Amino acid sequence: VYRAVSEAFGRKGIQALMIENLLPQLAAMTNQILGRLSEHQLHVQFVTQRAGRKRKTLIDTLDILIADVRGTRPYETYSGGEAFRVNFSIRLAIARLLAMRSGTALQMLIVDDGFGTQDSEGCDRLIAAIEAIAPDFACILTITHMPHFREAFQTRIDVFKDESGSHIAISG
Repeated sequence: VYRAVSEAFGRKGIQALMIENLLPQLAAMTNQILGRLSEHQLHVQFVTQRAGRKRKTLIDTLDILIADVRGTRPYETYSGGEAFRVNFSIRLAIARLLAMRSGTALQMLIVDDGFGTQDSEGCDRLIAAIEAIAPDFACILTITHMPHFREAFQTRIDVFKDESGSHIAISG
């Protein structure tokens, strides 16, 4: 009985089964979001096993493979804007998946900067993606220093400093 319980709760037991069952759903959600952000140019895949050195054994891993029109290549070779879109998509998909599993709705999304890595077209796609997912949230708070991104939203809290300290102005 102890051996059976040990195997069931070991790394190749229930937790491995849960991960294997969740990853296809996570990949689908991530790719849905990423498709909107990249005009369907980027795609991710989660891989949980790879061949060992002797090629006869499998090694447990969690590799995130990213592909574009040129094929699959290392994360480090993508631009800052592309990497931001991949990261944003994965994080949002994880948040949605956790909310679904807990039976609660995501109430608030906070996106803290990171838009500086986007060119004008990438920024427009991010704005469109945020607007597309807006109905899923009670509130979306974006923090940015980029005027183009800032102007896209009608309700804003602007923070500015002068010699007497920091001040806020609410518009919209």
